Amino acid sequence: MSQNQSRDIAVIGGGIGGLTAALAFARSGANVTVYEQAPALTEVGAGLQITPNGARALDALGLAQALAASGVTAQAVVPMDAMSSREITRFDLRTQSPQYRFYHRAALIDILARGCEGAGVAVKLGAQITALNPDGSFEANGATVRPALTVGADGIHSVVRRMINKPSGPFFTGQVAWRATIKTTKTDPVARIWMAPGRHMVTYPLIGGRLNIVAVQQRSQWAEEGWNHSDDPGNLRMAFADCGWEVKSILGEVEKTNLWGLFRHPVAENWHVGSVAILGDAAHPTLPFLAQGANLAIEDAYALARCCDAAASLDAGLRDYQVQRRARVVKAIEAANKNARNYHLSGVQRRIAHAGLRTMGKVAPAAFLNRLSWLYDYDVTA
Repeated sequence: MSQNQSRDIAVIGGGIGGLTAALAFARSGANVTVYEQAPALTEVGAGLQITPNGARALDALGLAQALAASGVTAQAVVPMDAMSSREITRFDLRTQSPQYRFYHRAALIDILARGCEGAGVAVKLGAQITALNPDGSFEANGATVRPALTVGADGIHSVVRRMINKPSGPFFTGQVAWRATIKTTKTDPVARIWMAPGRHMVTYPLIGGRLNIVAVQQRSQWAEEGWNHSDDPGNLRMAFADCGWEVKSILGEVEKTNLWGLFRHPVAENWHVGSVAILGDAAHPTLPFLAQGANLAIEDAYALARCCDAAASLDAGLRDYQVQRRARVVKAIEAANKNARNYHLSGVQRRIAHAGLRTMGKVAPAAFLNRLSWLYDYDVTA
């Protein structure tokens, strides 16, 4: 019999990682309840990219048809010179399987929520969690809950992580980021990386005639972590004021934007204790320079449910989960950190890097995907 059958699983957090974990456990026969502190299942932010490694887990959970209907299938990644508005090169994504897609976060949350509903997952909204214990028990709005396993999917400010690990403060990277979406008639399905000295911007289309924008600037002044800090669009335009006409044209359409500081957090030393485990941003917050935050959380969720299902005991399953996941996550985070530097080069380094990209695109166009094969070809369901 499945390790999860007749077991009660509690998932704290109704974001992408939490809902994926709930669905994965429910598919294996567990009784699952999601506890979300917000009054509705929503996702702050705008777009995100689901790469093939994340899509494999979602497809295995029965979501392939819904995913195909709700996302934009990506054809290419296109590095751009933000100063001249010229395309540097183009890397084809059409050979990827499963397909690389762009989604609005709210659309992906809706897909996961409907999957959970169909699998019998209970969702408790407005849940305030207190008195969490290593045996997995906790208080939710004054009622005591005693599941066989409690999963902390409660984000970068995770209370579950703090119960498992010693305090570890984040540090400011010297970068801030803006998020925005605009209406657009340009719906070519590519992700453009607009690179400029000390700055870059990523744009890609979303269903509904919207263009997703993430813009990053190096600066000494930090902004508070989180996505809920409104900023004047004029500040965003000022940061890219010396860029080419196309960047300025895109940013000229921004009517509303949020700003947040980019902080690096250490990967959690311990991902479980007793009958409690963590995943996603609760275990390993990731900078947004490899499009892997959501994908790694999805992988975590699938691996956690599978390890707990396959092991002879819960403790063994949780140990297997951390062993399987931690090294891969550390590698992905290091790769994201390197991208942050490469996007912001200036002077001679910038000219050399752009020339290298052009050469790669002409002489060895498959090299881009080959360098990322360890990431995109990974199959957490295997």
